[in-house]
Amino acid sequence: MFSNAMSPRIVKTLRALTLLAALFAFGLVMFGAFVRLSNAGLSCPDWPTCYGKATWPTHAHDIAAANLAYPDRPVETDKAWREQVHRVLAGSLGVLVLLIALIASWRKASARYGVISAAIFAAVGVVLYQRGEFALSSLLSALAIALPIIAALALKRSGAWKVSVLALAMIIFQAMLGMWTVTLLLKPVVVMGHLLGGITTFALLAYAALRFAGVGASDHRLADLRRLVVLGIALLFCQIALGGWTSANYAALACGYGTGAFPQCGGQWMPPTDFHQAFVLWRGIGVNYEGGVLDMAARSAIQMTHRFGALVVFCYLAWLSFKAARRGLRLFAIAIALALVCQVLLGISNVVYGLPLPVATAHNGMAALLLFTLLATLARTQMRKDVSPTLLSETR
Repeated sequence: MFSNAMSPRIVKTLRALTLLAALFAFGLVMFGAFVRLSNAGLSCPDWPTCYGKATWPTHAHDIAAANLAYPDRPVETDKAWREQVHRVLAGSLGVLVLLIALIASWRKASARYGVISAAIFAAVGVVLYQRGEFALSSLLSALAIALPIIAALALKRSGAWKVSVLALAMIIFQAMLGMWTVTLLLKPVVVMGHLLGGITTFALLAYAALRFAGVGASDHRLADLRRLVVLGIALLFCQIALGGWTSANYAALACGYGTGAFPQCGGQWMPPTDFHQAFVLWRGIGVNYEGGVLDMAARSAIQMTHRFGALVVFCYLAWLSFKAARRGLRLFAIAIALALVCQVLLGISNVVYGLPLPVATAHNGMAALLLFTLLATLARTQMRKDVSPTLLSETR
């Protein structure tokens, strides 16, 4: 049991660990985008192993055996390593987040046992899934997600402490989404959810790191600005979801590429669109969505919706940046504006240059960075009450 005298040390530890985890999560978002955009999402047909291996088949006899076991999905070593390395990195982040959740919840016995039980249920659920006991595995996984949420609610401390525990629930759910991405053959709603889960995990860890670092306000003068920032985060999150839907349905180049693809779409201001088919979230089980299943009219509808959303978010965040500068948060305003402009330029470059892998991957990373600038601004508008007064006096 930690004593009150150790609180400043605990906060310092959590500050370091959440910062490390946030950086790790950002890198994982980037690498996940690289895996998805290089069409490696189904390069390992099973989960969490890859062709039955903890790594991936590399030797000739292993590859031959894997091809016999999975004749519909022959081994592509240059892609399989990407998917399995991504899984290993995600698992490593999960262990780090578990450590953070344990430290944040340790002083509350019920919360501590909830976090420990969640980790056990999640591990046993994976083992049961590998044995084919899917119903029991799903039940344990659901409990593993619910327990950290309950544990966070049980904590008396607010803000960063609760968020640190909630991150564990998010990363367990993210693991399930990763499993479903493979087993449901890149179903767009799952792929989009997996992207949002990664972004949300990064956001939770980044927010906790900011609060443990003492970022905050000394009074309530910025309370009105805080509401505007929250709306900006909500709009950006919706736009990221649209971007995930665009990518999952292979609609990024629905308007073609080159100068005729932007600002027009295929040389037209109003191309043929099918909005009804474009946003059907569930199309049954057994459909392989690799390469997409929608016709061009539906993909164009998705692409045009994403562009319209980008325009709305650009206008709102540009105005928010101006408001933040007027309220004395000039550095935060500049960060928002720079990230916003870079993100728009990367999006346009994706269309004009035909979705080059480095640019498309950077587009995902910049979305996370833009979200971070808003989270930092949000933290700056909130009162400093998530960390101990002793530590605050040391860090000022």
